[in-house]
Amino acid sequence: MNVRVLSAALHGIDGTPVDVEVDMVPGVGRFDIVGLPETAVKESKVRVLSTLRTLGFRASSRWITVNLAPADIKKHGSLYDLPIALGVLACLGAFPGTALEGRMFMGELSLDGLVRPVPGVLPMVAAARDRGVPEVVVPVANGAEAAVVQGVRCCTADTLSGLVGDLAGEVELKSVGLAPPGDRLPSACDLEDVCGQAHAKRALEIAAAGRHNLLMIGPPGSGKTMLARRLSTILPPMDYEESLETTKVYSVAGLLRRRSGLMTQRPFRAPHHTGSAAAVAGGGPVPRPGEVSLAHNGLIFVDELPEWPRGVIEVLRQPMEDRQITISRAAGSITFPADFLLVAAMNPCPCGYWGDPRNRCSCSPLEVSRYRNRVSGPLLDRIDLHVEVPAVPFRDLTGGGSSGEPSEVVLERVGVAVKRQTARFDGVATRFNGRMTTRLVKAHCEVPREASSLLEAAMDRLGLSARALDRILKVSRTIADLEGSRSIRSVHVSEAIQYRLLDREV
Repeated sequence: MNVRVLSAALHGIDGTPVDVEVDMVPGVGRFDIVGLPETAVKESKVRVLSTLRTLGFRASSRWITVNLAPADIKKHGSLYDLPIALGVLACLGAFPGTALEGRMFMGELSLDGLVRPVPGVLPMVAAARDRGVPEVVVPVANGAEAAVVQGVRCCTADTLSGLVGDLAGEVELKSVGLAPPGDRLPSACDLEDVCGQAHAKRALEIAAAGRHNLLMIGPPGSGKTMLARRLSTILPPMDYEESLETTKVYSVAGLLRRRSGLMTQRPFRAPHHTGSAAAVAGGGPVPRPGEVSLAHNGLIFVDELPEWPRGVIEVLRQPMEDRQITISRAAGSITFPADFLLVAAMNPCPCGYWGDPRNRCSCSPLEVSRYRNRVSGPLLDRIDLHVEVPAVPFRDLTGGGSSGEPSEVVLERVGVAVKRQTARFDGVATRFNGRMTTRLVKAHCEVPREASSLLEAAMDRLGLSARALDRILKVSRTIADLEGSRSIRSVHVSEAIQYRLLDREV
């Protein structure tokens, strides 16, 4: 007897339908799985046979052959336990094979018949919808995740016996619907907590409004990490498409919280400088998303920038431009999205006190030069905003200075600026000034005549590249949007240029 059960496989953050074909004939006890299965898939036969014995079925006198088609795609993970078990049970007559039609199944089995959750359910359910499959059956813990995909009925199963009862027409599985999106969760961090640093806060606002990469340079304890963590509180909320794509990445990585649906909070990733290139970019025998992809539609904070190995930090360059990263292996290439906002921090010298009037720097000029040369010019060129974060005066720390604005107030201004950009780029595959192409810069960043001479002088004196000029114009456009100005004025260009002055000193 031959039975076909529909399941899926993962390729990057996309799902691919897989037909699980089960053939059973009388004979010696044998269980073969073909179709490029990896070790975890081959082990499915042990879990399946044990589960069948728990349910009272015996397949010891059968020759079972399982084919995972198409056979040219390598199959990974334990998600095929459930469809393989259902195919075997249908061959044993537990329910009609026709009950499996029009459904997609995925899930891991425990030895006593429980259906356990698996990673990557969201993109696989999306693949079922694209193929026109009307219904999917997933583990209970993956129900909220699967329900994110609209246009397909999502049912959940907690035990194999319960699912068999549904296929036999004795009971009916529960279906799950899309949960309403939750409100923006209150954060324990707020910009109001940061004492002083008005210039750095202004840079954070510009970075959030236009999605501009940011580098903060200052001595230890000046508040660089504190500022970076509070940048996430003024980022505009994700729209549906951003939330869906971010949720896909976390689903494939296995980091999506159980019983959670669509992600609504922008990711904040802060990898340690001892991380490897594979941890940052992604990889492994079965390529998984790295930090740059886990920060997709959010931000990645790179602290102690010069302390990172040169080869690791240079990994950031390509995704900063392309907004995606490709992992190449012998079996093929997989592309993950990587549209992130980079926030980097560094000390001005090895001891951290170069230029600090309150502490004496113990570094020699050669040590300072070597320290700063650890960060390459091409990487710095891709960072729009370079801002100095000096030590905070005692007066500001004790409340004698002016109090800063709360994140809620700054977020409101950022939201207005983002709406202006969204309206400007209507019909274009971008939403933020920091993501403009060269053609869009020419179309939307026209500068007045008096500002042209200012830009020319800045390029000559600072030795800026053509890429740096484009980034100055993008930042100028964002500053104008924050002020509600239709056109870029000289004052906007002047402020944008000052965020590149440290470029020549680092």
